[in-house]
Amino acid sequence: MKNASLTYALAMGLGLSTSTWALAAPPLLTPEQLQPLLQQADTRVIDIRDPKAFEAGHIAQAVNAPYGKWRGPASNPGELPDQARLVALVQSLGLTPATHAVVVSSGADATDFGAMARVYWTLKSLGLKELSIVNGGMKAWESAGKPVSQAAVKVAHSSYAPTFDAQWLATRQDVGRHLDLSNAALVDSRPDAFYQGKVRAPAAKLSGTLPGAQQLDFNQWFVPGTSQFVDAAKAREIAGKLQRQQGQDTVAFCNTGHWAATDWFGLSEMAGLPNVKLYAGSMVDWTQSKEAPRMANQPGRAQSLAYDAQKWWDKNFK
Repeated sequence: MKNASLTYALAMGLGLSTSTWALAAPPLLTPEQLQPLLQQADTRVIDIRDPKAFEAGHIAQAVNAPYGKWRGPASNPGELPDQARLVALVQSLGLTPATHAVVVSSGADATDFGAMARVYWTLKSLGLKELSIVNGGMKAWESAGKPVSQAAVKVAHSSYAPTFDAQWLATRQDVGRHLDLSNAALVDSRPDAFYQGKVRAPAAKLSGTLPGAQQLDFNQWFVPGTSQFVDAAKAREIAGKLQRQQGQDTVAFCNTGHWAATDWFGLSEMAGLPNVKLYAGSMVDWTQSKEAPRMANQPGRAQSLAYDAQKWWDKNFK
C-alpha cells in the first residue's frame, strides 16, 4: 500500500490521471495531498455534513450529500437504502467509474470518522475504485489553513447506474451461518459498555454481543487525543490483535454499522486484510429478528428491567 500511495503521488506530481496509472487512490489523504488534486477534472469531493454546516464553508467545488442520505430509517439506521435510492444519489453527485471520490465530514471526533468510512464503504460497494477520505475532515482542512468557499456548487448528473456488490457486506443470514459453522472472526467495534451488555442502542431490542465476538473498540484507530486516523504501519499493528484463521471472513459490527465501518476501513483499507466485511445492520438488525437471536454478555432479567426503567425515566422526565 505504501508503494501504491507513493506511485499515486508521483503520478499526481507529473500531472497524470489515475486512469493513466491504473492505480487505486490512497484511502487517506491529508489536506496537503488533497489540495493539488482539486485541479483534476475527475476529482469529486463529497461533503457529508448537514446543509447548514456545508453552506457555512466547504472545500471549493465540493458537493453536499448529507450522511442521512446514505443511511436507513430511524428504526434500523444501519439498513442499506434501496438500490434505486443509491443509484439516484450517485447520479446526482455526477459520479462515474472514473471519478476519484473524496469523502469529507466535520472531523470533530473519532465517531465522526465512522460516517466517512460508511460512505466510503458504500461507494466501494457501488463499484467506485478511486476512493479516499480526508484524514481529520474539515477540522484538519481548516487547521492546515486551507481555503473554504461558500459558493453554491452544481454538477451535471451522470448516467452511471451501478449495482451493489455484496463482496464487503455481511447480512443477518451470513452472520447466522458463521455462528453455525464457527468459520469467521466476528469483531465488535463498540466500546466496553456495549460489548459487556451494560447499555444498548435505542433501536436495539437486547443488550449484549454476538457469541464468540472479539472486541476491537473503534477508538483504537486514532492518534490519541485527535480525530486523525493512524498510518498503515500502526493499522497493521492494531489488526494483529485479532485472532483470525487464514482464509476466514472477518465481520465487523457495532450498533448500526457506523463505528464498525471504522473497523472495516482500518482492517481492509489500511491494514490490507482480505475478506473483511461489514454487518451493515449490526446489533439493531440482529436483535430485531423475529426469532430469539443468539447473544452473549446478556444482562440478567432484573438488570434489563432496571435499565429499561431508567431509560424511560430519562426520556420522560429529563
